[in-house]
Amino acid sequence: MPEGIYKTRPKSEAAERIEAYIQQNHLHAHDRLPSERDMCALWGVSRTSVIRAIHRLVNDGILYSRVGSGTFVAPAKIRRCLQRYEPFPRAAQQAGYAFSTQVLQSRVIEAPRYVCSKLRVRLGHPVFMISRLRSLDGVPFMLDTSYIDAQRFPGIEAHDYGTESLYGILDGQFHAVVTHGQERFSLTYAMEDEAALLQVPTDTALFLVDSVGLDSEETTVEYAKLLILPRSVQYYSELTR
Repeated sequence: MPEGIYKTRPKSEAAERIEAYIQQNHLHAHDRLPSERDMCALWGVSRTSVIRAIHRLVNDGILYSRVGSGTFVAPAKIRRCLQRYEPFPRAAQQAGYAFSTQVLQSRVIEAPRYVCSKLRVRLGHPVFMISRLRSLDGVPFMLDTSYIDAQRFPGIEAHDYGTESLYGILDGQFHAVVTHGQERFSLTYAMEDEAALLQVPTDTALFLVDSVGLDSEETTVEYAKLLILPRSVQYYSELTR
């Protein structure tokens, strides 16, 4: 085995200076860093070096960038165990974040083909579609689009999901409880409209989670597609022997 093949790629001088600046100035999550030009002047390094260092630290989850606003200290990530189901609002609140929701779209539509197989309904079947922008401490981190069988849950659309919980309505009004499910993970990149909502550059890497929620009788309750910024969420698994 070549020596060092598994060693972490060393950080550049600019990246180390940025991390030292954060520590020395006691910056906290969501505090803004100096501009790229100011960092170049502070440490006598090129703008190219600063840009590369910022990209490296963003990928490491230490910083995040907001289009038109600058570069900020990233908060600690929400940790999500792949073997356990836990709603994002609960996980965020337990981690000390203020979790908020903005409803982007909410209406009954005819089921598109890719939704039919997930919800086990016919093409054109009425489904409730809701698209939401999720934020942690006011900073967007996830786009969440859910589909629910509108015939099975009549009136499901007549709620304010900016303040009400979708699962809470399903449970309290319809006695439908999501107890387990399946999730498929892949990597994608933010399109222009997605990037604008998440306040990141176009083509930023995102987790794409394709999720099906089932009840105790193995009946599909919800199909959802999630686009998540990796800077905010860390997935892990627990191994036993």
